[in-house]
Amino acid sequence: MTTPLSLPNNLFLSLGSNQGDRLYYLQQAVDLISDRMGDIYQISSVYETPAWGFQANHFLNAVLWVTTSLTPEAVIEQALNIEKKLGRTRTNQPGYQDRTLDVDILFYEDLIIHTPSLTIPHPRLHLRHFVLVPLQEIAPNWIHPEFNKSVKQLLEESAEESQITLTQWQLYTNSD
Repeated sequence: MTTPLSLPNNLFLSLGSNQGDRLYYLQQAVDLISDRMGDIYQISSVYETPAWGFQANHFLNAVLWVTTSLTPEAVIEQALNIEKKLGRTRTNQPGYQDRTLDVDILFYEDLIIHTPSLTIPHPRLHLRHFVLVPLQEIAPNWIHPEFNKSVKQLLEESAEESQITLTQWQLYTNSD
């Protein structure tokens, strides 16, 4: 029997940037994810959103659907390396902070993982329109394995009210 991790697995990643040339950082992340994690199957539109949980510059956000043969642990390692390469500095200060790039794992197939270093699905994705709106654009019927609800249902039931603005910008893979 083949283990699931040896096959291409569906991975959903959220990208966000609110420092410097935000679109540049998102595009660089797409390129690096394509090189290091797997094939990008689909990319959402780019949305502009206010900072969530703290006062700061607005974010540009997008969601990627990637097929990967990496383990979830290897994916988070690559995500952290990409953030660092693109100038993100993590601190031990409490609360949210400005960042050149944030890469979050939303879903990895239907896995549920709760370890000190990794939580999948993302524990707050159902609370955040800046994640749900672009995720619904590319995978409205994907089922959240803990809530047993589709992304579309999660968005419809969300009480979050932050302003989400569709931009004219698009992100592209190297093959586009």
